[in-house]
Amino acid sequence: MDTTPVARATEARKSRHLDICLEDDVASQLDAGFARVRLRHEALPECALEDVDLSTNLFGRPLAAPFLISSMTGGTDRALAINRNLAVAAERAGVALALGSQRAALEDPSLLPTYRVRDVAPKLVLFANLGAVQFNYGMTIDDARRVVDSIVADGLYLHFNPLQEALQAGGDTNFRALLPRIARLCRTLGVPVIAKSVGSGISVATAARLLDAGVAAIDVAGAGGTSWARVEGRRSDDPNREALAETFAAWGYATAEAVAALRAEFPHATIIASGGVRTGVDVAKALALGADLAAAGLPFLEPATRTAAAVVEALELIITGLRIATFASGCRTPSDLPAALYVRGSSETAIADPST
Repeated sequence: MDTTPVARATEARKSRHLDICLEDDVASQLDAGFARVRLRHEALPECALEDVDLSTNLFGRPLAAPFLISSMTGGTDRALAINRNLAVAAERAGVALALGSQRAALEDPSLLPTYRVRDVAPKLVLFANLGAVQFNYGMTIDDARRVVDSIVADGLYLHFNPLQEALQAGGDTNFRALLPRIARLCRTLGVPVIAKSVGSGISVATAARLLDAGVAAIDVAGAGGTSWARVEGRRSDDPNREALAETFAAWGYATAEAVAALRAEFPHATIIASGGVRTGVDVAKALALGADLAAAGLPFLEPATRTAAAVVEALELIITGLRIATFASGCRTPSDLPAALYVRGSSETAIADPST
Protein backbone atom coordinates (compact mmCIF):
# COMPACT_ATOMS: atom_id res chain seq x y z
CA MET A 1 0.00 0.00 0.00
CA ASP A 2 0.99 3.65 -0.48
CA THR A 3 2.82 4.69 2.65
CA THR A 4 3.19 8.39 1.92
CA PRO A 5 0.27 10.68 0.92
CA VAL A 6 -2.45 8.11 1.69
CA ALA A 7 -0.99 7.32 5.10
CA ARG A 8 -0.59 11.02 5.92
CA ALA A 9 -4.20 11.70 4.94
CA THR A 10 -5.44 8.84 7.12
CA GLU A 11 -3.41 10.05 10.10
CA ALA A 12 -4.74 13.59 9.69
CA ARG A 13 -8.30 12.28 9.50
CA LYS A 14 -7.87 10.24 12.69
CA SER A 15 -6.48 13.24 14.56
CA ARG A 16 -9.34 15.45 13.37
CA HIS A 17 -11.85 12.81 14.49
CA LEU A 18 -10.40 13.06 18.01
CA ASP A 19 -10.73 16.85 18.07
CA ILE A 20 -14.34 16.74 16.90
CA CYS A 21 -15.39 14.06 19.38
CA LEU A 22 -13.71 15.90 22.24
CA GLU A 23 -14.90 19.41 21.38
CA ASP A 24 -18.16 19.25 19.40
CA ASP A 25 -21.67 17.96 19.98
CA VAL A 26 -21.91 15.11 17.48
CA ALA A 27 -24.43 12.95 19.30
CA SER A 28 -27.09 11.19 17.31
CA GLN A 29 -30.40 13.00 17.35
CA LEU A 30 -32.13 9.63 17.69
CA ASP A 31 -32.52 8.46 21.27
CA ALA A 32 -30.86 5.13 22.09
CA GLY A 33 -34.14 3.94 23.59
CA PHE A 34 -33.04 3.08 27.11
CA ALA A 35 -35.38 5.66 28.66
CA ARG A 36 -38.35 3.61 27.41
CA VAL A 37 -37.06 0.44 29.07
CA ARG A 38 -37.96 -0.34 32.67
CA LEU A 39 -36.52 -2.84 35.11
CA ARG A 40 -38.55 -3.93 38.09
CA HIS A 41 -37.68 -2.52 41.49
CA GLU A 42 -37.41 -5.27 44.08
CA ALA A 43 -37.95 -3.87 47.59
CA LEU A 44 -36.96 -7.18 49.15
CA PRO A 45 -34.14 -8.57 46.99
CA GLU A 46 -33.31 -11.48 49.36
CA CYS A 47 -29.59 -10.93 48.82
CA ALA A 48 -26.87 -8.48 49.81
CA LEU A 49 -25.24 -6.06 47.40
CA GLU A 50 -21.99 -7.95 47.91
CA ASP A 51 -23.69 -11.13 46.64
CA VAL A 52 -24.02 -9.67 43.14
CA ASP A 53 -21.56 -11.36 40.78
CA LEU A 54 -21.00 -9.46 37.53
CA SER A 55 -18.36 -11.82 36.16
CA THR A 56 -18.84 -13.34 32.74
CA ASN A 57 -16.73 -14.53 29.81
CA LEU A 58 -16.32 -13.59 26.20
CA PHE A 59 -15.13 -16.29 23.80
CA GLY A 60 -13.87 -18.25 26.78
CA ARG A 61 -11.95 -15.32 28.27
CA PRO A 62 -13.03 -14.19 31.77
CA LEU A 63 -14.27 -10.66 32.42
CA ALA A 64 -15.01 -9.08 35.78
CA ALA A 65 -18.04 -7.33 34.29
CA PRO A 66 -19.94 -7.64 30.99
CA PHE A 67 -18.47 -4.51 29.46
CA LEU A 68 -16.16 -3.46 26.64
CA ILE A 69 -14.52 -0.13 25.86
CA SER A 70 -15.46 0.54 22.26
CA SER A 71 -13.13 1.35 19.39
CA MET A 72 -11.96 4.94 19.36
CA THR A 73 -8.59 5.76 17.91
CA GLY A 74 -5.18 4.80 16.57
CA GLY A 75 -2.95 5.72 13.68
CA THR A 76 -1.95 9.12 15.00
CA ASP A 77 0.73 10.08 17.50
CA ARG A 78 -1.91 11.36 19.91
CA ALA A 79 -3.47 7.90 20.06
CA LEU A 80 -0.44 6.28 21.68
CA ALA A 81 -1.10 7.64 25.19
CA ILE A 82 -4.89 7.34 24.79
CA ASN A 83 -4.80 3.65 23.87
CA ARG A 84 -2.31 2.78 26.56
CA ASN A 85 -4.40 4.55 29.21
CA LEU A 86 -7.50 2.72 27.98
CA ALA A 87 -5.69 -0.61 28.04
CA VAL A 88 -4.28 -0.20 31.54
CA ALA A 89 -7.68 0.85 32.86
CA ALA A 90 -9.58 -1.93 31.08
CA GLU A 91 -7.24 -4.60 32.45
CA ARG A 92 -7.42 -3.12 35.94
CA ALA A 93 -11.25 -3.10 35.82
CA GLY A 94 -11.46 -6.53 34.21
CA VAL A 95 -13.27 -5.43 31.05
CA ALA A 96 -12.42 -5.78 27.36
CA LEU A 97 -11.05 -3.22 24.90
CA ALA A 98 -11.43 -2.84 21.15
CA LEU A 99 -8.89 -0.59 19.46
CA GLY A 100 -9.65 1.86 16.68
CA SER A 101 -9.28 1.01 13.01
CA GLN A 102 -5.78 -0.25 12.18
CA ARG A 103 -5.97 0.69 8.53
CA ALA A 104 -3.45 3.46 9.23
CA ALA A 105 -0.88 0.91 10.41
CA LEU A 106 -1.37 -1.12 7.21
CA GLU A 107 -0.70 2.01 5.18
CA ASP A 108 2.24 3.10 7.33
CA PRO A 109 3.82 0.49 9.66
CA SER A 110 5.55 3.27 11.61
CA LEU A 111 2.13 3.98 13.17
CA LEU A 112 1.83 0.47 14.60
CA PRO A 113 3.17 1.50 18.06
CA THR A 114 0.05 3.68 18.53
CA TYR A 115 -1.94 0.43 18.79
CA ARG A 116 0.47 -1.71 20.81
CA VAL A 117 -0.67 -2.07 24.41
CA ARG A 118 0.23 -5.63 25.40
CA ASP A 119 3.32 -4.54 27.31
CA VAL A 120 1.13 -2.50 29.70
CA ALA A 121 -1.88 -4.85 29.71
CA PRO A 122 -0.71 -8.44 29.19
CA LYS A 123 -3.95 -10.07 30.43
CA LEU A 124 -6.37 -7.72 28.68
CA VAL A 125 -9.12 -9.15 26.44
CA LEU A 126 -8.16 -7.14 23.36
CA PHE A 127 -9.62 -6.78 19.86
CA ALA A 128 -8.05 -5.51 16.68
CA ASN A 129 -10.17 -3.47 14.27
CA LEU A 130 -10.50 -3.05 10.50
CA GLY A 131 -13.11 -1.67 8.11
CA ALA A 132 -14.88 -4.39 6.12
CA VAL A 133 -15.04 -2.27 2.97
CA GLN A 134 -11.24 -2.22 2.78
CA PHE A 135 -11.39 -5.76 1.38
CA ASN A 136 -12.60 -4.07 -1.81
CA TYR A 137 -9.69 -1.62 -1.76
CA GLY A 138 -6.68 -3.90 -1.62
CA MET A 139 -6.76 -5.26 1.91
CA THR A 140 -6.27 -9.02 2.16
CA ILE A 141 -6.95 -11.72 4.72
CA ASP A 142 -3.20 -11.87 5.30
CA ASP A 143 -3.35 -8.15 6.15
CA ALA A 144 -6.10 -8.87 8.68
CA ARG A 145 -4.06 -11.69 10.19
CA ARG A 146 -1.03 -9.42 10.39
CA VAL A 147 -3.07 -6.75 12.18
CA VAL A 148 -4.28 -9.26 14.77
CA ASP A 149 -0.83 -10.77 15.28
CA SER A 150 0.93 -7.40 15.49
CA ILE A 151 -0.92 -6.44 18.67
CA VAL A 152 -1.47 -9.99 20.00
CA ALA A 153 -5.24 -9.52 19.82
CA ASP A 154 -7.85 -12.02 20.97
CA GLY A 155 -10.12 -11.29 18.03
CA LEU A 156 -10.98 -8.83 15.27
CA TYR A 157 -13.67 -6.17 15.14
CA LEU A 158 -14.83 -5.72 11.55
CA HIS A 159 -16.75 -2.47 11.20
CA PHE A 160 -19.36 -1.59 8.60
CA ASN A 161 -19.73 2.12 7.88
CA PRO A 162 -21.39 2.82 4.50
CA LEU A 163 -23.03 6.05 5.68
CA GLN A 164 -19.79 7.43 7.09
CA GLU A 165 -17.87 6.56 3.92
CA ALA A 166 -20.58 8.11 1.74
CA LEU A 167 -20.30 11.39 3.63
CA GLN A 168 -16.51 11.51 3.38
CA ALA A 169 -15.10 13.33 0.38
CA GLY A 170 -13.53 10.50 -1.61
CA GLY A 171 -14.85 7.88 0.81
CA ASP A 172 -14.62 4.16 0.10
CA THR A 173 -18.17 3.35 -0.97
CA ASN A 174 -17.83 0.10 -2.95
CA PHE A 175 -19.51 -2.44 -0.67
CA ARG A 176 -20.16 -4.94 -3.51
CA ALA A 177 -19.70 -8.68 -2.88
CA LEU A 178 -18.19 -8.31 0.59
CA LEU A 179 -20.03 -11.21 2.18
CA PRO A 180 -17.98 -14.00 0.54
CA ARG A 181 -14.79 -12.24 1.62
CA ILE A 182 -16.10 -11.99 5.18
CA ALA A 183 -16.97 -15.69 5.17
CA ARG A 184 -13.43 -16.57 4.05
CA LEU A 185 -12.00 -14.32 6.74
CA CYS A 186 -14.10 -16.01 9.45
CA ARG A 187 -13.06 -19.47 8.24
CA THR A 188 -9.35 -18.78 8.10
CA LEU A 189 -8.42 -16.01 10.56
CA GLY A 190 -8.20 -18.29 13.58
CA VAL A 191 -9.70 -15.82 16.09
CA PRO A 192 -13.29 -14.60 16.56
CA VAL A 193 -14.58 -11.91 14.21
CA ILE A 194 -17.10 -9.40 15.58
CA ALA A 195 -19.27 -7.49 13.11
CA LYS A 196 -19.97 -3.93 14.18
CA SER A 197 -21.99 -1.07 12.78
CA VAL A 198 -20.77 2.51 13.21
CA GLY A 199 -23.56 4.32 15.01
CA SER A 200 -26.47 3.23 12.82
CA GLY A 201 -27.28 -0.29 14.02
CA ILE A 202 -27.60 -3.68 12.34
CA SER A 203 -30.95 -5.09 11.20
CA VAL A 204 -32.15 -8.63 11.73
CA ALA A 205 -31.76 -9.43 8.03
CA THR A 206 -28.19 -8.15 7.91
CA ALA A 207 -27.28 -9.92 11.15
CA ALA A 208 -28.59 -13.18 9.67
CA ARG A 209 -26.26 -12.84 6.68
CA LEU A 210 -23.28 -12.01 8.88
CA LEU A 211 -23.93 -14.86 11.31
CA ASP A 212 -24.33 -17.27 8.40
CA ALA A 213 -20.98 -16.03 7.11
CA GLY A 214 -19.40 -17.08 10.40
CA VAL A 215 -19.02 -13.95 12.52
CA ALA A 216 -18.77 -14.83 16.20
CA ALA A 217 -20.73 -11.87 17.51
CA ILE A 218 -22.76 -8.84 16.48
CA ASP A 219 -22.09 -5.43 18.04
CA VAL A 220 -25.21 -3.47 17.12
CA ALA A 221 -23.50 -0.06 17.58
CA GLY A 222 -26.92 1.50 17.21
CA ALA A 223 -28.14 5.07 16.96
CA GLY A 224 -28.20 7.07 20.13
CA GLY A 225 -24.51 7.64 20.76
CA THR A 226 -21.93 9.35 18.57
CA SER A 227 -23.19 10.10 15.07
CA TRP A 228 -20.33 9.48 12.67
CA ALA A 229 -22.40 11.15 9.98
CA ARG A 230 -22.24 14.35 12.02
CA VAL A 231 -18.54 13.82 12.74
CA GLU A 232 -17.78 13.59 9.02
CA GLY A 233 -19.90 16.66 8.37
CA ARG A 234 -17.89 18.69 10.88
CA ARG A 235 -14.62 17.33 9.54
CA SER A 236 -15.41 18.35 5.98
CA ASP A 237 -15.10 22.10 6.66
CA ASP A 238 -17.67 22.44 3.87
CA PRO A 239 -20.98 24.07 4.90
CA ASN A 240 -22.92 22.24 2.19
CA ARG A 241 -21.51 18.84 3.13
CA GLU A 242 -22.05 19.54 6.81
CA ALA A 243 -25.67 20.46 6.10
CA LEU A 244 -26.04 17.23 4.14
CA ALA A 245 -24.56 15.23 7.03
CA GLU A 246 -26.96 16.85 9.49
CA THR A 247 -29.90 15.39 7.54
CA PHE A 248 -28.64 11.98 8.71
CA ALA A 249 -28.32 13.01 12.37
CA ALA A 250 -31.26 10.78 13.36
CA TRP A 251 -30.46 7.91 10.97
CA GLY A 252 -30.43 4.28 11.96
CA TYR A 253 -31.86 1.78 14.43
CA ALA A 254 -32.06 2.81 18.09
CA THR A 255 -29.75 0.64 20.16
CA ALA A 256 -32.38 -0.74 22.55
CA GLU A 257 -34.71 -1.70 19.71
CA ALA A 258 -31.93 -3.34 17.71
CA VAL A 259 -30.71 -5.41 20.67
CA ALA A 260 -34.19 -6.68 21.49
CA ALA A 261 -34.93 -7.55 17.88
CA LEU A 262 -31.66 -9.44 17.39
CA ARG A 263 -32.05 -11.40 20.62
CA ALA A 264 -35.61 -12.40 19.69
CA GLU A 265 -34.44 -13.67 16.31
CA PHE A 266 -31.10 -15.19 17.35
CA PRO A 267 -31.48 -16.62 20.86
CA HIS A 268 -28.00 -18.18 20.93
CA ALA A 269 -25.96 -15.46 19.22
CA THR A 270 -23.43 -13.33 21.09
CA ILE A 271 -24.76 -9.75 21.02
CA ILE A 272 -22.99 -6.62 22.20
CA ALA A 273 -25.00 -3.46 22.86
CA SER A 274 -23.30 -0.18 22.06
CA GLY A 275 -24.55 3.21 20.96
CA GLY A 276 -25.68 5.65 23.64
CA VAL A 277 -24.65 3.48 26.60
CA ARG A 278 -23.65 6.01 29.22
CA THR A 279 -24.48 4.60 32.68
CA GLY A 280 -24.58 1.37 34.61
CA VAL A 281 -28.38 1.48 34.42
CA ASP A 282 -28.10 1.63 30.61
CA VAL A 283 -25.86 -1.45 30.77
CA ALA A 284 -28.38 -3.28 32.97
CA LYS A 285 -31.20 -2.42 30.57
CA ALA A 286 -29.15 -3.58 27.58
CA LEU A 287 -28.45 -6.90 29.30
CA ALA A 288 -32.12 -7.25 30.24
CA LEU A 289 -33.04 -6.75 26.57
CA GLY A 290 -30.77 -9.64 25.65
CA ALA A 291 -27.25 -8.33 25.16
CA ASP A 292 -24.37 -10.45 26.43
CA LEU A 293 -22.16 -7.39 26.89
CA ALA A 294 -22.54 -3.64 26.64
CA ALA A 295 -19.96 -1.23 25.30
CA ALA A 296 -19.21 2.49 25.11
CA GLY A 297 -16.45 4.68 23.78
CA LEU A 298 -17.04 8.41 24.11
CA PRO A 299 -17.36 8.50 27.94
CA PHE A 300 -13.75 7.30 28.17
CA LEU A 301 -12.12 9.46 25.51
CA GLU A 302 -11.56 12.62 27.54
CA PRO A 303 -10.40 10.71 30.65
CA ALA A 304 -7.99 8.75 28.43
CA THR A 305 -6.35 11.98 27.31
CA ARG A 306 -5.38 12.46 30.96
CA THR A 307 -4.50 9.24 32.82
CA ALA A 308 -5.36 5.58 33.15
CA ALA A 309 -6.64 6.36 36.65
CA ALA A 310 -9.18 8.78 35.20
CA VAL A 311 -10.44 6.04 32.88
CA VAL A 312 -10.66 3.61 35.81
CA GLU A 313 -12.75 6.14 37.70
CA ALA A 314 -15.17 6.46 34.76
CA LEU A 315 -15.34 2.67 34.43
CA GLU A 316 -16.00 2.21 38.14
CA LEU A 317 -18.99 4.56 37.97
CA ILE A 318 -20.57 2.44 35.24
CA ILE A 319 -19.73 -0.90 36.85
CA THR A 320 -20.97 0.26 40.26
CA GLY A 321 -24.17 1.50 38.66
CA LEU A 322 -24.63 -1.88 36.98
CA ARG A 323 -24.05 -3.69 40.27
CA ILE A 324 -26.64 -1.56 42.09
CA ALA A 325 -29.18 -1.88 39.25
CA THR A 326 -28.75 -5.66 39.32
CA PHE A 327 -29.18 -5.74 43.10
CA ALA A 328 -32.17 -3.35 43.11
CA SER A 329 -33.84 -5.54 40.48
CA GLY A 330 -33.58 -8.53 42.79
CA CYS A 331 -30.94 -10.19 40.61
CA ARG A 332 -27.64 -11.75 41.56
CA THR A 333 -26.01 -12.00 38.12
CA PRO A 334 -26.36 -10.24 34.76
CA SER A 335 -27.91 -13.38 33.29
CA ASP A 336 -30.85 -12.89 35.68
CA LEU A 337 -31.67 -9.42 34.32
CA PRO A 338 -33.95 -10.48 31.42
CA ALA A 339 -36.42 -11.74 34.03
CA ALA A 340 -36.45 -8.25 35.58
CA LEU A 341 -37.47 -6.51 32.35
CA TYR A 342 -40.84 -4.82 32.04
CA VAL A 343 -42.20 -1.84 30.12
CA ARG A 344 -45.17 0.35 30.98
CA GLY A 345 -47.63 1.91 28.53
CA SER A 346 -47.96 1.53 24.79
CA SER A 347 -45.55 4.40 24.22
CA GLU A 348 -42.83 2.40 25.95
CA THR A 349 -43.16 -0.87 24.08
CA ALA A 350 -41.53 0.09 20.78
CA ILE A 351 -39.01 -2.74 21.03
CA ALA A 352 -39.60 -4.16 17.58
CA ASP A 353 -37.75 -5.78 14.70
CA PRO A 354 -36.03 -2.75 13.08
CA SER A 355 -35.73 -4.59 9.76
CA THR A 356 -39.49 -4.46 9.22
